[in-house]
Amino acid sequence: MPHVSAASSFVLRARDLVKSYADRTVLAGVSLTASPGQRIGLVGENGVGKSTLLRILAGAEDPDSGELARPDDLGFLHQEPPFTPGTTLAAALDEALAEHRAAQARLAELADALGEAPADPGILAAYGEVLDWAQQHDTWNADHRAEVVLDGLGLGGITGDRRIGTLSGGQRSRLGLAVLLLRRPRALLLDEPTNHLDESALTFLQQHLAALPGAVVLASHDRVFLDAVCTDILDLDPAVDGPTRYGGTFTDYLAAKRAERARWEQRYTAEQNELAALRHAVDVTARQVSHHGMRRDNAKMAYDYSGGRVQKQISRRVRNAQQRLDDLTTAQVHEPPSPLRFAAPLTGRETTTDVVLQIREAGVRGRVWIDELDVTGTDRLLITGGNGAGKSTLLHLAAGRLAPDTGTVQRRHDLRVGLLEQDVTFAAPGKSPRQIYATPHRLDLRELGLLAQADLDRPVGALSVGQRRRLALALLLADPPQVLFLDEPTNHLSLTLVGELEDALHAAPGAIVVASHDRWLRRRWNGPTLNLHDGRRA
Repeated sequence: MPHVSAASSFVLRARDLVKSYADRTVLAGVSLTASPGQRIGLVGENGVGKSTLLRILAGAEDPDSGELARPDDLGFLHQEPPFTPGTTLAAALDEALAEHRAAQARLAELADALGEAPADPGILAAYGEVLDWAQQHDTWNADHRAEVVLDGLGLGGITGDRRIGTLSGGQRSRLGLAVLLLRRPRALLLDEPTNHLDESALTFLQQHLAALPGAVVLASHDRVFLDAVCTDILDLDPAVDGPTRYGGTFTDYLAAKRAERARWEQRYTAEQNELAALRHAVDVTARQVSHHGMRRDNAKMAYDYSGGRVQKQISRRVRNAQQRLDDLTTAQVHEPPSPLRFAAPLTGRETTTDVVLQIREAGVRGRVWIDELDVTGTDRLLITGGNGAGKSTLLHLAAGRLAPDTGTVQRRHDLRVGLLEQDVTFAAPGKSPRQIYATPHRLDLRELGLLAQADLDRPVGALSVGQRRRLALALLLADPPQVLFLDEPTNHLSLTLVGELEDALHAAPGAIVVASHDRWLRRRWNGPTLNLHDGRRA
């Protein structure tokens, strides 16, 4: 069991954490220190242990080894907030503010005690301790902050007597986040806090976190959020010296990461070249002595004498080369792992500018209705809108997965379409990606750059959500469609692979229709945009 103690000058510290599961090691020697005011973003490929690290930091899971130091005053955003369905919103807020109200009541009690015994050192110490806590947690402003936080997270219109079991999943998640923000713990741990937040709520959360006095450690795929909030980035992907911490914003991290990768590759190449030269020196060069030419008889004595010196020099050179070879063999950096590189066209090569998809006054009752939409064979269209705006329904309608209740959806008779859905399931979870993909005349699955070699033979049921979505995309690209519909394509993808996919969006010759709330993608989109609100064109 690891050693756990209370934090002192720092707020949160982990040293050499190791965590393994039955089939693999997730964390190997991970260290982290967070001080007041620091906001550390965890990034890395899916499966590198971001959520596992947060659970261990929170005490929800034990590491196999390592040391932990954390405060008692710690908050952890659970994926499903721990509220009973019958709890009211008012009761949940009362629980969140209970520490603040208890502090105010305790201060009033101690103030009365000081009135009777103003010089009592014990009472003075207790009063000072509670007062410090109250000031650090902005206790006297707690009720006002509750109103601000609820409004900022889009919960301000919900009455206090509303039972939590009647809230949507997104509302419950936002309420869980609101409760943590109201508590203002010294250390705040957040796993994908931007899920279920619209643009205004995201902006509010960014500003609120930036103003917190405590430490924040978070994992997020929202690149704009990371850029706006984080003071440091901890990259859990493989590196020369293990997980690497970068100071600055996410944009700063991207530049430093590229430079660090280049240095790693250069060092590896230089060391391998030196190792090859040293092996050659030990085996060949250090043992070569030129004995060419005839020796005169009267030179024999001199030759024997000098030959002995030469042999000593050779032995010394061999020993020196062998020592350097041994040292470098032990200390050499391992080869940089090949990152996933998206290496396939997203669509077929047909580049007609004619209309291939036409929607007229069509919709699905209660979900979406579109007056008019034309898509040509080369179009790029981005569909935006808040949660529940109808983005996914419109994609399913356009792709032919849903029939319209009203109006018409017409596709060219020979048009090949593909749809990457948000929720991907496979009928045979025991089969591996290689087995599912194994069909003649397809691109080699390894060459697509969507799945790591180690994952090709694992059961799909054991893969992460992101890995299953990548397999689904690979199946689509094996016979690239002429029109590709992508529903939140950057969800559950590593930040590196997201960049590769975005490049492919621009390079694809066919038509692509993307539904996304990804602000980084949206800010860099240079094509037309269709914004939906309540199922209609906004």
